[in-house]
Amino acid sequence: MTPPRRSPCPISCTLDLIGDRWTLLIIRDMMFSDKQRFEEFLESPEGISTNILANRLKLLEELGLVEKQPYSNHSRRMNYQLTAEGKSLRPVLKVMAAWGLKHLDGTSLPPSNQIKE
Repeated sequence: MTPPRRSPCPISCTLDLIGDRWTLLIIRDMMFSDKQRFEEFLESPEGISTNILANRLKLLEELGLVEKQPYSNHSRRMNYQLTAEGKSLRPVLKVMAAWGLKHLDGTSLPPSNQIKE
């Protein structure tokens, strides 16, 4: 489900895929806070709604950035994990975090969200 491209610009095309206000935060939570379950993503301080979270997880799976696997006998309980392609966004998130820490007063990384190598 790749959206139509507005231009051949790689920045524009990337933003069309992951540039909304929630997608990179879900990836952040998987990457730096080891969140894997739907309920864990809902605990993030930004307060994503359940319908948007479900939509973004489905989109991330369709884009090949996330894969899901059942974690119990209940068919609707899933663990979500980044694929290699999803993990390749690590440098992007690290640079965004570093920029925010340097240029935006009052920002910090909580202990559970430290950006590790």
